[in-house]
Amino acid sequence: MSTDALPEDWDILREWLPSDLLERARHHGFLRRARGLEDVELWLRLILMHVVGGLSLEQTVLRAAELGWVELSAVALFKRLRCAQPWLADLTAYLLAEQQRRLAQAAWPRQWRVRLIDASDIHEPGSTGTSWRLHYSLQLPQMVCDHFELTDASVGEKLARFVFARGQLVIADRGYSNRPGVAHVLRSGAEVLVRWNPASLPLEDSSGRPFQALPWLSRLRVREPRERTVYFRHEGARFALRLCALRKGKLATERSQAKARRKSARNGRSIEPETLEFARYVMVLCSASADALSTRDALNLYRGRWQVAPHRIKPPQWGTPFQPGGSPIGRPPLFPSAASAERKVCIVVDLSGGSIRVIRG
Repeated sequence: MSTDALPEDWDILREWLPSDLLERARHHGFLRRARGLEDVELWLRLILMHVVGGLSLEQTVLRAAELGWVELSAVALFKRLRCAQPWLADLTAYLLAEQQRRLAQAAWPRQWRVRLIDASDIHEPGSTGTSWRLHYSLQLPQMVCDHFELTDASVGEKLARFVFARGQLVIADRGYSNRPGVAHVLRSGAEVLVRWNPASLPLEDSSGRPFQALPWLSRLRVREPRERTVYFRHEGARFALRLCALRKGKLATERSQAKARRKSARNGRSIEPETLEFARYVMVLCSASADALSTRDALNLYRGRWQVAPHRIKPPQWGTPFQPGGSPIGRPPLFPSAASAERKVCIVVDLSGGSIRVIRG
């Protein structure tokens, strides 16, 4: 951490938090064992300093003492963080509702329990590759971690690692776009919204012929979403999905094509012309009916998903500083609280339109 947050940074952040911060903390049991320290704003600043600011527990309490905030032990802060998750999740839900109100976004699809599935790589010090992989699920819009699992680097991203049920809507990126995974979700009775990867999930039309996507996609216009029914087969069963697509603008297309070229160069391969053509479009597969989730809403819901752990995560050692996008996962009970805290900060920065930095104290 190179600098401390200026006092005015916290003042800006506080403007986005609910006025009944203390009552919410009490309601969710955060202050039941606070032993006299009931300044919830101070507790929140300490939690963010540790979870987002890159300080260990010991460094956090030392910094708090140096700034004249409070004197407490690292163990006391650890205990507070362990019981902070319901409170932080409530604050996250409040900020998401505030964001929706301010930006006049479409209503959240409340008929489902929305789950965002993703994975993040963890790198040991000095390693040249991935040492561990963290697989986890976040409930939206609460940003609550309802499942996580740590595996070695050989275990790939698979939807089959998770248990789904009717009444859930599962959102996943193109890394999960394959027939076994999507079929696993649909057989469980849940709905799926996944970015389509043509290479790993071949589709067919109503006649059973391979679906030729590019001729259909080429007729799309910018900012005019369209959809059509497609099918895929797995283990003797045939599943129907909606292919929802949108043509990107010129700048977005150029960025996507440049990214595809860099990826091919890293892998030592020549890029296929078809890959560059697909980079012109956003394509998602959705199993929910159009009445429940329109074409535009399906695309917006996927676009608005939070990318989970977009950065490298520090090694799973207790006391390791928490890096943005990571989590102090050395002790599993802390992970949901840490995830909620980081998501909340990201929302605040987004709401402010980039007018403040990530709060580090």
